[in-house]
Amino acid sequence: MITVENVSKSFSGPDNDTAVPALRDVSLAVDAGALYGIIGPAGAGKTTLARCVALRERPDRGVIRYDGLDTGRLQGRKLWGARRQVSVVDPSLRGERTVAGNVAEPLERMGVDGARRRTRVATVLDLIGLSRSAGQLPAELSPGQRRRVAVARALSTEPSVLLADDPTAEVDAEESAAVLGVLDRARAELGATVVLTTRRAEVARRVCDELALLDRGTLVESGTVLGLLGKPGSRIADALLPSVDTPRARLASYDSAVDVVLVGFAAVGALLPEAAARFGVEFATIGGGLTRVGDTPVARFRLGITGQRADAALAWMTERGAHVTHPLYGLRNVAA
Repeated sequence: MITVENVSKSFSGPDNDTAVPALRDVSLAVDAGALYGIIGPAGAGKTTLARCVALRERPDRGVIRYDGLDTGRLQGRKLWGARRQVSVVDPSLRGERTVAGNVAEPLERMGVDGARRRTRVATVLDLIGLSRSAGQLPAELSPGQRRRVAVARALSTEPSVLLADDPTAEVDAEESAAVLGVLDRARAELGATVVLTTRRAEVARRVCDELALLDRGTLVESGTVLGLLGKPGSRIADALLPSVDTPRARLASYDSAVDVVLVGFAAVGALLPEAAARFGVEFATIGGGLTRVGDTPVARFRLGITGQRADAALAWMTERGAHVTHPLYGLRNVAA
């Protein structure tokens, strides 16, 4: 496990006389084997936090611990040894070297012998689905393929932790899915803990188990993705879930209206029709939609409800895992 405890970090301003805060008293925990996302707008401190976690930056205050070990106390060979367990995806490939040559480069620097090096290169190229491109040059690949090669190069040294800073930058949607799939396989098949940064909600929604939201260097919220989806007022949930904006005039057609989040195949497919039949109410979807979080279907709907037993129906749904928020009652005959 990686724990970040009250970490702050500043950099010199343009005039070198003032310090510009990048992180302000940030604390979070990354479970071993997780695919952890750090999200937020530009300038939020995502990259700085990720580099502190990867031991490439030292915080001004606070502690980064690996399995309880205070990495701030490490010096010399011990620090070098800890850093070797963390690999950073560098999207810059050497143009004169083949795909296999780029992936092999870190192993060459480590002095790994030829036979072991070739075996490891073959393993990670298979992982990223580019075994047949081993002899090609980077210029012959698409942007998404080059990014996958960069991930393979970072994985070649068998790190415990992989840092991917904005891994889908300048990659189109179709190829982004392939890049994210590689990161997911690194976690699932190689056992690496993966930390990625992104501004894009769809990236986090596709692969992350846990998320931390930063804004201006401050941790706004963190937790498991599925756990945050039903949390009232969660900014992460609001970013990941479909919009539920509905004109006030449309709400006035119903006895009441609520927002509901449904997680999982059974809830999304059956909970609303079963509640309607049990309690004699009618549900109308007047906002929201369906999405997926990883492999899990998730819906956020704004429901217009007609029927006297609406409260009982909603309570029954809540007992079965639905997250009901923002109830709006007595909407009939309300002026828009």
